[in-house]
Amino acid sequence: MDHVPSAILGLCAFTHDSAAALLVDGELVGFVEEERLSQEKHTRDYPRHAIEWLLDEAGIKPADVDAVAYNFQPARYLAETPAALRFALAGPTRHRALPRAAGFAKVGLRTRRRVQSLGQAFPGARVTPVLHHRAHQLTAFASSGWNESAVLVVDSLGERQTTTIAHGHWAVHRGTVTLEALYDPASLGYVYGAVTEHLGWRRGDEEGTVMALAALGDPARFRKLFSDAVRTTSTGFTLDPAYFPPRVLTSGYARTSPRFIAEACLPRHPEEPVQQVHQDLAAALQERTEQIMLHLAWRSRALTGSQRLCAGGGVATNCVSIGRIIEAGIFDEVFVPPAPGDAGTAIGAALAVHVDSGSRRPLSGIARTCYLGPSFPEPVLDLTPWPGLKQKILGADAAEFLADQLAHGMIVGLFQGRVEAGPRALGNRSILASPIETGVVERLNATVKFREPFRPFAPMVTAARAEEFFTLGQAAPYMSMASQVTHTARERIPAVVHANGTARLQTVTPAQNPFMHEVLEAFARRTGVPVLINTSLNVKGKPICGTPEMALDCLANSGLDALLLEGRWISK
Repeated sequence: MDHVPSAILGLCAFTHDSAAALLVDGELVGFVEEERLSQEKHTRDYPRHAIEWLLDEAGIKPADVDAVAYNFQPARYLAETPAALRFALAGPTRHRALPRAAGFAKVGLRTRRRVQSLGQAFPGARVTPVLHHRAHQLTAFASSGWNESAVLVVDSLGERQTTTIAHGHWAVHRGTVTLEALYDPASLGYVYGAVTEHLGWRRGDEEGTVMALAALGDPARFRKLFSDAVRTTSTGFTLDPAYFPPRVLTSGYARTSPRFIAEACLPRHPEEPVQQVHQDLAAALQERTEQIMLHLAWRSRALTGSQRLCAGGGVATNCVSIGRIIEAGIFDEVFVPPAPGDAGTAIGAALAVHVDSGSRRPLSGIARTCYLGPSFPEPVLDLTPWPGLKQKILGADAAEFLADQLAHGMIVGLFQGRVEAGPRALGNRSILASPIETGVVERLNATVKFREPFRPFAPMVTAARAEEFFTLGQAAPYMSMASQVTHTARERIPAVVHANGTARLQTVTPAQNPFMHEVLEAFARRTGVPVLINTSLNVKGKPICGTPEMALDCLANSGLDALLLEGRWISK
């Protein structure tokens, strides 16, 4: 057997959502997205801050790293270069064939150089490129804690793959094995990103805004357009290039066609007001996305025979689609990891190298965990750079104190423990507010988050009382699933119910987040409602606050009333 690496560094780097993870002797030391430390949202930089923290946390040096796992395989891009020439045979795609071939070749060679550069940074390590979708699969499957499940990954592009259905089984496969794959240009993530951009929001960042907007529209207006453009097949779906021309990995090539624009609407400039036509287009896009995701979920069940599903990839962050899969009863339980997007593949890449090494060390620190980043347990706070802020130390009654302030209408930032993995704040880097406070949604959007007025806010609820307010019927620890709501929710907490009658909830147990569970129970004693509004500790365009300094900036430059930072009550 080859040398079994004990310290494996997993990387997502040089592409959006740069991140790093570290496995030592099969245990996940930690994982963090670079943006949480560098303050640059969706950064594609080499994750220097993340790596420095991980090595320090493990007490090792770069020379002690045995293996570096990278979340893309360069050679897989190069395989598309000859394949792209098939587009030269059809009139609508002929002009894209050569640029597409050249673009994939360029990215493949660039990825190869990046892999080589990682070898120079860690001279004692073997650098292993990992197939992107395999990294997604392993992140989702290992995070679930299950021994066996179906694994569905849907994203924009991983080398050439866009959709994979795998079977996860630790005893049989020692991980996952792919049973079926779809290849670009059949990409649901590409379509959603293209329409997001067409509607005037940033592709790769603001798809969630379009999902929220969809609730205000009527999908019937553009239903035929999307059923023509995105057609289902027995094994998945295809795209009509007359609407969405084949991807070219070079800027300057539109993702939507003149025909799409003629049948939909002109592109919206970001500064233009949102009109009914934009709402209707978003609604039809979302409806078709849900239909395709349901179709793929049924296909996953048929291929694997499994009663459980793990979902990963960027499209798995579409919580309404995940909610639809749960409601359909295709599986007994559905799981989405806390970091289903590309950042999370840093974990999966490290897992792939661990599994392939033949190591028999059991994995630990991965299943059902989300608080994986840095913590600042006893920060020394010098408030001089933030004049007007003052602090006081809270004692053992911090949860009761916080619940009382929230019950009296305050909007409070919470910074405690380790940084969450993934795009959702889960009670450690959160903004909290009472869902029974009049006008709280308008106030949050306008003065705290500085974002569109139609954007909804998610509820967090004690797991024990979730069914009083939400019909999901399963745990939702990572705020990745939209649920229908009960009559009680509509009456008591309308602020967390979106226009489509759903809420993207987070269920909280004492084991998962003891402090947050204590706050929810204390709030319930005061109001009768074990539910709080929970949104991420940031403002629009900024990443979730990973450090105390970022949190203090957020307090000082937004409409937050106060910040509870590791037991310190900081107010204006």
